[in-house]
Amino acid sequence: MYLGLDFGTSGARASLIDDAGAEAFQTGVAFHDNIWQEWLAALRQLLAAIPAGLRCRIRAIAFCGTSGTSLLCDEYGQPLLPAILYNDHRAHRQAARISSSSIAASATSSLAKLLWLLDRPEGGNAHFFMHQADWLAFQLHGIPGISDYHNSLKLGYDAGMLAYPAWMNQAEYARLLPQVLEPGAVIGAINQSAAQTYDLPPDCVVRAGTTDSIAAFLASGASDPGQAVSSLGSTIVLKLLSRTRVESAEHGIYSHRCGDLWLAGGASNCGGQVLKQLFGRERLQELSKNMHPEQPTGLDYYPLPAPGERFPVNDPALVPRLTPRPDDDALYLQGLLESLARIEAQGYRLLEQLGASALHEVFTAGGGAGNAPWTTIRRQQLGVPVCAATHTEAAYGAARLAKSGEKLLYSTHDKR
Repeated sequence: MYLGLDFGTSGARASLIDDAGAEAFQTGVAFHDNIWQEWLAALRQLLAAIPAGLRCRIRAIAFCGTSGTSLLCDEYGQPLLPAILYNDHRAHRQAARISSSSIAASATSSLAKLLWLLDRPEGGNAHFFMHQADWLAFQLHGIPGISDYHNSLKLGYDAGMLAYPAWMNQAEYARLLPQVLEPGAVIGAINQSAAQTYDLPPDCVVRAGTTDSIAAFLASGASDPGQAVSSLGSTIVLKLLSRTRVESAEHGIYSHRCGDLWLAGGASNCGGQVLKQLFGRERLQELSKNMHPEQPTGLDYYPLPAPGERFPVNDPALVPRLTPRPDDDALYLQGLLESLARIEAQGYRLLEQLGASALHEVFTAGGGAGNAPWTTIRRQQLGVPVCAATHTEAAYGAARLAKSGEKLLYSTHDKR
């Protein structure tokens, strides 16, 4: 058995799979507060919920967590300050001290968070800097300061060179930087204390983890260059597996290394949030039954929830375009969905224009995956097969990483 543990913004999930990849058990718990004490409590609850007959068969564990959520720790791996969450912007002044050519030159990057934490009085006692997934894995293997190159990308780690850049190695904080492993690499067996505390097999190993978004991609089963996952939630997030690395600071596009391949991505502010604002969840389902996706409406919108877009159009001042509104709400909804599909297609075209592998298949995750008329519209716009991903939970993707290790990451060999 192989266990994946996903820690998000409001809760955590566990997925246990067998040698064939079938899910044998899954569960979840909610957080009251997104703080490390709650993470520990959730970890205990998740592991305790696994039936003893399955828990004793766990051979490997991998974690995924929210990218950029960070902790500064003492010599024993104990947090010195509360965790700073992935979307926290407080480190804007520290971000200005980071090289503008680095992907870490953002107030929400983990490197900016590290600099902010070191500016606190407690920073003088710091020995280790860890991301959420790093720290949770440390609770089991007991070796502080181990990370992976997915979580460490926004710490400034160069996934192309597989090393920190020289300017980081020369910085005063270099001693705090985690050792970076390939996601899925074995860190070590769980320590004796963890085996006893959580009633886990002493020969169970812990593997280097990943971020929640990449774990969700791994869950989809996409494995060939040109395959992609569109996450249709409050926003539209695109991830395209590519033979080439794609970067564009102008459009907020960057690539995560996945073995010998690259996962290029971008995110539009458009998505389901606008649809819920306009119609509500139940009304959306009702209206979807009355649409005719085989008959295009000719309507053209840009469904932003508020001014500002980042991808595929980078325009902080771009205003929402939600008119004209026809009297027929089903027609209006179809026009909005057609517009969202055009934005999705434009995003993939932009990734290709910047050098990514050509799109040939899209797996769909998120709430929009179950909307059949929207899927039909998206097939028309994208011009490639579109289907719902069999698995979409990040915990399942982490379980796949626990099972296959770095072999789950992709090689250019034997790929289309």
